[in-house]
Amino acid sequence: MTQTRAAHPRIAVLATLLVALIAAVLTPGRASAASLQEVTGFGTNPGALKMYRYVPDGLPAGRPVVVALHGCTQNASGYGTGSGWLQLADRWGFSVVLPQQQSANNLSSCFNWFQAGDMERGQGEAASLAQMVDRQLADVSGDPRRVYVTGLSAGGAMTAVMMATYPEKFAAGGVVAGLPYGCAQAAGSPYVCMYVGATQTARQWGDRVRAARPGYTGPWPTLTVLQGTADYTVKPVNMTDLVKQWTDVHGADQTADVSDTVAGYPHQVFRDAGGRAVAETYAITGMGHGQPVDPGTGSTQCGTAGAYLLDVNLCAAYRLGLTWGLG
Repeated sequence: MTQTRAAHPRIAVLATLLVALIAAVLTPGRASAASLQEVTGFGTNPGALKMYRYVPDGLPAGRPVVVALHGCTQNASGYGTGSGWLQLADRWGFSVVLPQQQSANNLSSCFNWFQAGDMERGQGEAASLAQMVDRQLADVSGDPRRVYVTGLSAGGAMTAVMMATYPEKFAAGGVVAGLPYGCAQAAGSPYVCMYVGATQTARQWGDRVRAARPGYTGPWPTLTVLQGTADYTVKPVNMTDLVKQWTDVHGADQTADVSDTVAGYPHQVFRDAGGRAVAETYAITGMGHGQPVDPGTGSTQCGTAGAYLLDVNLCAAYRLGLTWGLG
């Protein structure tokens, strides 16, 4: 009798632990045990890039894919964590492709958004990134209609490259402190483009995109831009030019249909003739060059502050994910 009575508490403890374990597995929004993994053999890889990915444990088929491109001096792991994209992947249930530049291609680890051999369809880094998308969709049975591309600085400029050269692969793009497609060629230099901007009409900007994918009639990806107003590395005029470029591609005008504030920052939405939002901007007042983050555990928070990851009480990844319907 004593042995039987002593067993009861142990059974109760084991039962409690089992229930807790089941709850941990089934409770939505809990951190996943997944980790960043390198993928090799994803194609011919003419741009000689590295591919990493993050797939939350138990991710079902048919989920979205986000391609997140780091900025100069950054890497895939640091950007994926710091920007908040991996945190949101666990929270909302999607996979993330994290390309990484190699120093052999660019000493500052910048994606080569300004070089003709890397910013044209079927060539260089643009082709490598397209091959990563194809591999990811095949491996995780992702939804090809819900693939999104985003990036910071050189990664933001490369985002515009992918939207222009492979528009059929992306539903939308998010450019953070980046540049319009063809800006280096329009300005005569990547540095003039970054520090001054290029003098082009909306039609001229749009023609550069249309020339990147001859004969393509759409649909084109929609655009969201986040830009610091005190950014002296990529001047804010580039956000204006991105809007000119992509509203023209979508056949919309350059007059905002919505002008309000989000987290205290000016926010605008541009719609086409059918009322569809095709471009959106966030002007982060007083912010320098970097990715907006908002560290914390709140429902709208994500990211970790660091070099070029700036705590401004607004998380770019969250705002992009909201626009794209990931949440």
